Amino acid sequence: MTRLSGGLIDRGRKLNFTFDGRTYTGHAGDTLASALLANDVRLMARSFKYHRPRGVFSAGSEEPSALVTLNSAARREPNSRATVVELFDGLEAHSQNRVGSLGFDLMAVNDLMSPFFAAGFYYKTFMWPRAFWEKLYEPAIRRAAGLGALSCEPDPDSYDAGFLHCDLLVIGGGAAGLAAALTAARSGAQVILADEDFRLGGRLLAESAPLDRPASEWIAGLEAEFESLPNLRILRRTTVWGAFDHGIYGAVERVSENLADPAKRVRQTLWRITAKRAILATGATERHIPFANNDRPGIMLSGAMRAYANRWAACPAKRVAIFTNSEDGHRTARDLIAKGIEIAAVIDTRPDSASRDYRVITAGKVTDSKGRLGLTRIAVEADGRTEWLECGALGIAGGWNPNIQIASHHRGRPVWNETVQAFVAGEGGPAGLIPAGAAAGMGSAAQALNSGAAAAVTALDEIGIKAHLPDLPETEDSAANLRPFWHVPGNSRAWVDFQNDVTVKDIKLAHQENMRPVEHLKRWTTLGMATDQGKTANVTAMAIMSELTGQSIQATGTTVFRPPYTPVSLSVLGGGDTGPHFRPRRLTPSHEWAKAQGAAFIEVGQWMRAQYFPLSGETSWRETVDREVLATRKGVGICDVTTLGKIDVQGADAAEFLDRVYANAMKSLKTGMVRYGLMLREDGFAWDDGTCARLGETHYVVTTTTANAGTVYRHMEFCRQCLWPELDVQLISTTDAWAQLSVAGPNARKLLARVVDGFDLSNEAFPFMACASLTVCGGLRARLFRISFSGELAYEVAVPARYGNALIARLVQVGADLGATPYGTEALGVLRIEKGHAAGNELNGQSTAQMLGMGRMISGKKDSIGAVMSRREGLRAEARVLVGLEPVDPAEPVVAGSHLFSEGSAQNTWTDQGWITSACHSPHVGSAIGLAFLENGESRQGEVIVAANPLQGQSVRMRVVSPHFVDPEGERVRD
Repeated sequence: MTRLSGGLIDRGRKLNFTFDGRTYTGHAGDTLASALLANDVRLMARSFKYHRPRGVFSAGSEEPSALVTLNSAARREPNSRATVVELFDGLEAHSQNRVGSLGFDLMAVNDLMSPFFAAGFYYKTFMWPRAFWEKLYEPAIRRAAGLGALSCEPDPDSYDAGFLHCDLLVIGGGAAGLAAALTAARSGAQVILADEDFRLGGRLLAESAPLDRPASEWIAGLEAEFESLPNLRILRRTTVWGAFDHGIYGAVERVSENLADPAKRVRQTLWRITAKRAILATGATERHIPFANNDRPGIMLSGAMRAYANRWAACPAKRVAIFTNSEDGHRTARDLIAKGIEIAAVIDTRPDSASRDYRVITAGKVTDSKGRLGLTRIAVEADGRTEWLECGALGIAGGWNPNIQIASHHRGRPVWNETVQAFVAGEGGPAGLIPAGAAAGMGSAAQALNSGAAAAVTALDEIGIKAHLPDLPETEDSAANLRPFWHVPGNSRAWVDFQNDVTVKDIKLAHQENMRPVEHLKRWTTLGMATDQGKTANVTAMAIMSELTGQSIQATGTTVFRPPYTPVSLSVLGGGDTGPHFRPRRLTPSHEWAKAQGAAFIEVGQWMRAQYFPLSGETSWRETVDREVLATRKGVGICDVTTLGKIDVQGADAAEFLDRVYANAMKSLKTGMVRYGLMLREDGFAWDDGTCARLGETHYVVTTTTANAGTVYRHMEFCRQCLWPELDVQLISTTDAWAQLSVAGPNARKLLARVVDGFDLSNEAFPFMACASLTVCGGLRARLFRISFSGELAYEVAVPARYGNALIARLVQVGADLGATPYGTEALGVLRIEKGHAAGNELNGQSTAQMLGMGRMISGKKDSIGAVMSRREGLRAEARVLVGLEPVDPAEPVVAGSHLFSEGSAQNTWTDQGWITSACHSPHVGSAIGLAFLENGESRQGEVIVAANPLQGQSVRMRVVSPHFVDPEGERVRD
């Protein structure tokens, strides 16, 4: 076990974990990657395309190679980066993307076929023969796609979401982030410090002596002060993954992923952070130098090797070589020597590197490596000769790339900085975001601390808060003396992107095939895709393309950075809104009463509505629904219709406003009356129908369909605020304020007469489409509307919502001798289909007023939204109209969605004459019935057509009838 001295792990706490079924031991403070390295495990994964052996490459969230699957069964989590998985007792990890064992992957045969899998091979190969795509290519690609596999079981964990607000958000807890947070917190500003690690400190924890005192000692002192400051909130294990408009940042906190038994704690929390200003202190990612066979386990970034030694007391081998183009590689060599690691040599590409107390090969380069499942030796070329060096690990130091992805999320374009030989944040990024430290190209500890504090002072000054620079530790500030060296030329494959198996050859081929713009290069080679988003590959690839094109790296450019910065699970994006918590569940006022009656419930939009009310002895839902329908037609039925949208419209210009919103005239509506209303979209298509009741000279109540209650209200508010702000009109949604019950059937008037207080319900006093404010049940204020959805004599009575449960109970009680029967949404649907009333199925966004038989409702005497567009020739001449359908054989079904064809004609797109929108079984007709849009339907009454349902292999002969199956003359509603 290669466990070194020192480190920041807790050696007093041993943790057992498994990898591919074998048990290992680590310590508290380890990551899965550091624990595996300490157990001499270098082989951790297989690459995506060629299934080549891969080990850990980095020490952070940029890791492209060491991807593993955590846990098992329903909690299986594929594509987890071993470098950021916090070790806990009982952790279960598995390698992935293999067939067979990790050491003997049968899919490694792909590596032998690499000449056939060059850049863009899928575009070239899978285009021909065309017939192969569906039968051969697509199935094969789907089987090979992806890295790890999901369990495909419901996620058993819980997730949460929350909102935070602050004056300053500090993104990153390294040297710059800590200095910024300290400066801002001491000023009294509200500060949030978010860091993706489980320990604060960033690169300070990875270095041997970055400060004038132990870094862990300084950080511990800061944390003690931070704990005493109520205006500072620290979010550990939290990744800020995206910047959005108005200073909003998305962040994911891993709450219990470090616990073996999370109990009832949430797994992750999605934070929406609104910050007046933000500081980007995300540090930098080291880049590598591609050379032949540079992807073997044991080859990693030099800074990562230093981090494993200093923070986790782990090293991949006892004999190590370093390949560098700057002083950074020598820093790694010195730290490893201090830990007792033998340095085979430092291969420095610079010809003038100073002599050291270890072997340095100047003007050298690594040209090849050996070792099937792990590095055993490297080829070094210098002074015209090649030497093979024995070593178990190689650290590569090619320079550092500032982590500016979040600064580029608003399409801010990075700018190439010659001084630091890297891209830094340019203009056009998120407003109020200031890069600091290594993220701003200032990589030394001194620069990071000072720039972080200065950035905090600047950010707070912009919002009127005075801050002062704190006393910071003395630090080293030596220059890296970087001399760019992008890759080692050669004929063998040299890997640039380890996750997607993209080589220098692939980039050269893309250049030859004219895929030179970076966006084309990305898609032609798959460079920078998947979990790491090219953090360790993209800049190197841009430099290689720059060499090939002769352009500068700035001119070559980068791809567009988009959220998320690191992978975010879909579960946490849902914020725990899954299953019954997918969205808020709204209950009708009569819910408790309906539940007590044994009602079956169904989700209707956000509402839980009673679907039907089964009685003892009824054996099927159809039997129950038929009973409810017949009881309503013969006696009286009661249904809770509170879910219909209700919008209170008041003001001197309320009539003018509604006249413009509705297609038909509303200004002429008399007080105390109701009018059916049709709303059109701006393109002239039908959008929503409902009623408009005029309760007073300047007071209207508008109803909408349940589905469009929210959207119609937003639309009307937009019209009020933006289109016609000069109108004196006010709107408020009262959907939740009033409980509304439909009382329908021949005995409806008799039943209501028993609960209203001294109100004349006769036809003469209260005719069809009348409305009034009154009281019921001895003084309870109420509203009454004489409107019908079922085709029967019907009313809708509204009372304050808290009385809805009591009112339905009272109506059923006092109407027992009249046959008062509660009915649910199933019977409601049957009643409206029997009457031919259009509802959501017909108002599906592709129907016009003419199709619905409402063309005459569009007033030609006034203007309204959508009116002009509705007069387009194509819409006015719409041939398909609403009809009714009955099966020729009453035993045959009518299925909504079936398409309609003339009897005997071919059934294809060109002969399609319409479709069935709604269907049900009608106890009135004695068979299934349906509503449909049919070409020239008005003139085809009595014709037999065919309804085809290819999904279920059905073809049913239908007779075209009137859509009004019950009371086509409309006499019952006026009884």
